[in-house]
Parts: sequence; C-alpha cells; structure tokens
Amino acid sequence: MVEQPQPFWAIPSDQVLHQLRATPRGLTSDDARRRLAQYGANHLAPRRRTNTLVLLIAQFKSPIILLLFFAAVLSFALGERTDAAIILVILIASGLLSFWQERGAADAVQRLLATIQTKATVLRDGVAADIPLEDVVPGDCVALNAGDLIPGDCQILDSNDLFVDESTLTGETFPVEKRAGVLAPDTPLNRRTNALFLGTHVISGMATALVTRTGRGTEFGQVSERLAVRAPETEFEQGIRRFGNLLLEITLMLVLAIFAINVYFQRPVVDSFLFALALAVGLTPQLLPAIISIVLAQGAKRMAREHVVVKQLASIENFGSMNVLCSDKTGTLTEGSVRLQAAQDVAGHDSAAVLRLAYLNAAYETGLTNPIDAAIRAHCSFDLQQVQKLDEIPYDFLRKRLSILVVDGGQRVLITKGALANVLDVCTLAALPDGTLAPIA
Repeated sequence: MVEQPQPFWAIPSDQVLHQLRATPRGLTSDDARRRLAQYGANHLAPRRRTNTLVLLIAQFKSPIILLLFFAAVLSFALGERTDAAIILVILIASGLLSFWQERGAADAVQRLLATIQTKATVLRDGVAADIPLEDVVPGDCVALNAGDLIPGDCQILDSNDLFVDESTLTGETFPVEKRAGVLAPDTPLNRRTNALFLGTHVISGMATALVTRTGRGTEFGQVSERLAVRAPETEFEQGIRRFGNLLLEITLMLVLAIFAINVYFQRPVVDSFLFALALAVGLTPQLLPAIISIVLAQGAKRMAREHVVVKQLASIENFGSMNVLCSDKTGTLTEGSVRLQAAQDVAGHDSAAVLRLAYLNAAYETGLTNPIDAAIRAHCSFDLQQVQKLDEIPYDFLRKRLSILVVDGGQRVLITKGALANVLDVCTLAALPDGTLAPIA
C-alpha cells in the first residue's frame, strides 16, 4: 500500500521548502526558467475556441430544421422552386442569426480575457521583481500586500494582519484571516488558514508566501476543469427537440397513411406519392426557427444593454422562465454588494436610534472594510459634528466583534457590532421600544 503524500497545509514550511528545493530568498533566474519549462505556464487551460464551421453547422442540428430542409428538397423535386427557395432563405437567415449572436459572444469573452494583465511580486536572485503571473512557478516566494492577487496555491511563511477575500472559491463575502501554521490534512478548504489560493486576493495586511501549485494543479484550476465540461441541454432545447421529433413522427405517419389509402383505392402510385410528399411540406412550420431565433436574439440584446454577454441563445428562455433565482452567497452570482433594508429594535420595529448607532459605528470604524458598513453608510447620513471618536477595538476572529468608543452629546458610548451570539454574550440589558431597560434574558 503506497502512503499518500501529505498536503502542503499539513506540513511545516521548512519541510515544504525542502520538498520544493526552494529557499525563503526565492529562486534563481536559471532555476525559475527550468521550472517554467517543467511545470508550464501558470494559467488555466484556455478553452479551445469553437471552430467557426462547427459552430455554424451546430445551428442546423435541430429536428425541426432537418425536417424543413427535407421539405425544401421535396418542394424543389416537385417543381415548387419558389416554395423551396423561401424555406431555405428562412432557415439560413435563422441559422446565421443564431451563429452571429453566439460567435459575437465568444469573441467578446476572448477580448475581455485578453485585457487582463496581471503581475506578481516574487523574489528572484534574492531581489523582489514584478513578473507576469504566467511566469510564476512552484518554489517561488511571493510578497503580498493589500489588493494583490494570489498567483497560485501557496503556504504562508509569515504574515501581518493578513485578510484574504476567498468568495470566488467558498462564497464567503467576509475576508478570512490568514496566518502561518500547520493544520490537519483533512482540513476543509474554507478553514485552511495557513494557505492561499489562486483566484483570491488580499484585502489587507501583508505576507510572504511559498507557491506550491500553479495553473491547473491549483484548487481554482480543478474547479475550472469541472466547469469546462459541455453544458447540459437546456429545458428549452429539450422541448424544441421533442417537439421536432413529435412533428417528424406525425408527418411520417400521415404521409405513409395517406399514401397507403390512395394506393388502396387504386389511384396512381406516383400521384399518390407526390400528394403525400406535398402534404408533408405543408405540415412543416417553416417560420418557427426564424421566430425562435428572432425572439431569443431580442432577449440577448436586452441583456447586452445590462452589460451581460449571452454566450448561448437558448439560455435566454431559461432565464426568462425563472420566477425566483436563489443564490447561497452574496458576491458569487450576485453583484457582491449589500443593501440595508431596515434597522429594528428588539420588538422588530423600525428604530431611528438603532440606525444612528449603527451609522456611528460604521462611520468611524477603520480596522476592516466590510460590505455591511458600506451599506449602512450608503443608506443614511447623520450629523456627526457633536460626536468625537475616542478609540476603536478592531474586529478579529476571536472576539468576532467591532467596538467604537465615542463621545456623543457629552456622554461616552461604546458601540459594538458583530456576530449575534458573541454580542449577546457580553450584554446584560436590552432597550425596549418605550425606552425602559430589561434583562437580556
């Protein structure tokens, strides 16, 4: 039985340095070039651009489209060249419209990706140097400050008040405090406080970290690999396909039945066959593909006005048929911002006093920028000329509270907010709506 190697967050940093043949002073330029050739560029595998011809042909794979093409061929064979030309024009226009929209969306995504130029500060030959993110290799020591993107999966060597936004991986809106240390091998992703991950970024503080994985070997790269599989067929596409198959079956049965009846009554075989084929042409909904493409394209145009790139026209119908869109976390599928709905007292009534205290706390806190404080400040504004800040106890992950000491109207007031259970633990009284105080129980 082969023993599985321990993950890097479960190994002391000196052992990880030894395994990667690296030092806290970073790599040499020659060693970095060799590793870049060995591990490859530090980027996720780019999605293969869809071949133009393949994308164009894909617009004509629906059973309804195939049925209409068959009807056009029959019309042409029966001498109805005008009808055949009309059907073909409608089909080609519909297919080209879908092709133009999806091709334009793919090109727009490629242009957006091409504009992203990211660099990382690494130690090379013992000197800090800014290099393209693609050139970062395992064994590099990176210097991180507020606003920096994490260039790969890293183990922290040392840090100072380091907080990282990991919402892209975990969905958690609030920053996570990171520090050097050793954790258990089975520690879940959102609790690996000694590790940094590609696709996240530093909110505040600073750190020196050792890059252990790059590119597709990172946690973010593995997520990207899972997302790269072909998207499943939408409900709308399934419905159109089933409708096309049903129409094809009904048409075929009617054609065979009518042909058989005409033959049974001893009518000419050729005339019976041509009559049945003409009936098949008449049963096909020639305008349906064009109507579908035009309606979906209008939806894509409306989404484009809201700065949304629609990569697949069929997804518009799914989006339009939603009654409720549920997201588990702010900052992943949503805008990443919080809006304040109301400030309420213990009885659940809107309270101007509670709102003012919340505003004072949000206006004077400086330790950690967070979306709730931004939402409070954006919701309202109070006159602070008679208020003076005296001190601040920043938020930390032990107290899970943030306290601001102010002089308000000549009276010293300590305003605390944080996790509900942690705030209640240090409270003894609650203010009732009539202004009286009651035990917190």
